[in-house]
Amino acid sequence: MPIAKPVMKTLNFMALIILVAVFATPFVWMISTSLKSYTETVIFPPKWIPTDIQWENFAVAWNSGPFLKYFMNSVLVSVGILVLQFITIIFAAYAFARYRFKGDRFLFGVTMITLMIPSQLIFLPVYLLLSKWGMLNTLLALILPFSSSAFGIFLLRQSFKQVQEELIEAARLDDASEWKIITKIMVPMARPTLVTFALFSFIAHWNDYFWPLVMTTTDVARTLPIGIAKIREVDGGTAWHILMAGNMILVLPILAVFFVAQRQIIKAFVYSGVK
Repeated sequence: MPIAKPVMKTLNFMALIILVAVFATPFVWMISTSLKSYTETVIFPPKWIPTDIQWENFAVAWNSGPFLKYFMNSVLVSVGILVLQFITIIFAAYAFARYRFKGDRFLFGVTMITLMIPSQLIFLPVYLLLSKWGMLNTLLALILPFSSSAFGIFLLRQSFKQVQEELIEAARLDDASEWKIITKIMVPMARPTLVTFALFSFIAHWNDYFWPLVMTTTDVARTLPIGIAKIREVDGGTAWHILMAGNMILVLPILAVFFVAQRQIIKAFVYSGVK
């Protein structure tokens, strides 16, 4: 006997509430802890709502190191990587989507294989190469190794393939160059996909801890995640309220970018046929 629709709706709603609670609880706890005093962070049972909100935790976290330098480095690295990735993936995706040439399937397959290779596996030869070039402890060492993205090429290729061939042929009949076709037709029509990829790339490199840790030894080129880790040196690593305040500083730019881009993300998955 089939389950009645009201029962199914109730079960779906309850499952959704549980799922939201699982993902939201750590974030809510981070916000709560960032506003507590040290005493309230160690009491048991734990308190979700602080008795006296400690806004100064954010000032202490910010002043625990050269956080403005860390913040600007993170912005430069994340945006620099994104700009280079846009330059490489747009043209590569267009070539794979619209041209047929000898070895195109093989090259695309090799590109996809790189998705299975984690950066931690190849960091040693990259480190030695950048060391030979004298790029360690520079922002270029954090940007150049990620100047392209196999995931971005794949995602954008799928979007470019959705564009009707008749539209491109009509543009060519009007003597439109390949540059104009890409910039005036392909890129605007793939904007939701580009925004989605930009968000994924920005989050990945904004939060990256491993690569800046390996490639830098001084604060000159270190990024925000390294700075957050150094907060653990405050009060012998027990100042959880300060550490959570630092994590809030790290997360807020990501939330801002997400809220700005969320509409384009929805369009990308609804209209681009990405499953």
